[in-house]
Amino acid sequence: MGVFDALTLPNGSSIANRIAKAAMEENMADADQAPSDKLMRLYQAWADGGAGLIISGNVMVDSRAMTGPGGVVLEDDRQLEKFERWARIGRSKGAQFWLQINHPGRQMQANLGQKTWAPSALALDMGKMSRHFATPHAMTPEVIDEVIRRFARSASLAERAGFTGVEIHAAHGYLLSQFLSPLSNRRTDEWGGALENRARLLLQIVSAVRAEVSAQFSVAVKLNSADFQRGGFSAEDAEQVVKWLGGLGVDLVELSGGSYEAPAMQGQARDGRTLAREAYFLEFAREIQQVAEMPLMVTGGIRRLPVAEQVIDSGVAMVGIGTAMAIEPNLPRDWRLGMQSAPQLPPISWKNKALASLANMAVVRFQLRKLSLNKTPDPKVSPWRALILQQLASAIRTRQYRRWMALDGAAPALRTR
Repeated sequence: MGVFDALTLPNGSSIANRIAKAAMEENMADADQAPSDKLMRLYQAWADGGAGLIISGNVMVDSRAMTGPGGVVLEDDRQLEKFERWARIGRSKGAQFWLQINHPGRQMQANLGQKTWAPSALALDMGKMSRHFATPHAMTPEVIDEVIRRFARSASLAERAGFTGVEIHAAHGYLLSQFLSPLSNRRTDEWGGALENRARLLLQIVSAVRAEVSAQFSVAVKLNSADFQRGGFSAEDAEQVVKWLGGLGVDLVELSGGSYEAPAMQGQARDGRTLAREAYFLEFAREIQQVAEMPLMVTGGIRRLPVAEQVIDSGVAMVGIGTAMAIEPNLPRDWRLGMQSAPQLPPISWKNKALASLANMAVVRFQLRKLSLNKTPDPKVSPWRALILQQLASAIRTRQYRRWMALDGAAPALRTR
């Protein structure tokens, strides 16, 4: 198989090639937390770029639970026309377009003013940065049930809007990842303890989503290959979860890794492991592939065609590309034309790893903003400049979000707590 060969998923639908635009958090919602015109222009650039699959940045299943103040929310049908337009743009050149649906759990900024929920009442450990995140409340059974319903509802709405699938985010330290990790899940009921219990929420959400959508609608899961923290969710745990997902109608599993505390998705581990310069998680994928009944996708640092080919030659079905396509949205098209493009951001080697991680995300978002304005990305932008601009924009969006919530922005029918 080659990078530009089609892939048929278990549900029978086809992806035109093996390159996916991986999810990156854009924080480009409009004033109603719906897809904005800037977001539409950004996704038109990726649609034109030739990827076979486009996966959105975080789309929140609950307006009270945000990964960022400018996040898109899909919890009811009030803004469905905007989502329909977004779906048409993403699919305009033949790509499949999936919404990544998510809940942050404890990885939500305290200044958003919302009650924070997590499996256990354990705060993030990010050094001085920890003060920006509230200590969460342990989720009650009623709150857990509501989260399951919300994921299923968002998936159903995504299908109505014209998207071809959803990706359930169970990686990067967000809520479902928190349940999977014994470091953040200290529960002693049926949702904690043994891996079977820690995986229960993810498995029930997958089942609920699959029951709400048609057989032709793709259901994918983004899963950590490992947390890269000693005592956390391990590669062996990931193998077992992938086995369980095999019986639930999952069409693809994307393997990534890390969390806010250990941002391995940016090539940084906290457990002492040295990650590859590109295709960070390929070694884990080779092991998990032995038990996977569905296609696998590897995301993390891929920017060169020979590396993408190495991933496919190893038997992994798809390569996910994020940062490189923020710099060059036409990367798949360039590779098909024989160009050896390999876009890259300069490394940020600050001593404060948490701050360096924030700066890295800010530099990526700087490129996304450029694309959303139909401008050329600037990968050499100063990390400090990008970070300051990001913080200013976040402060503005935070005030806007809080005003929106004060005006009862969340759907009344779903506000059960």
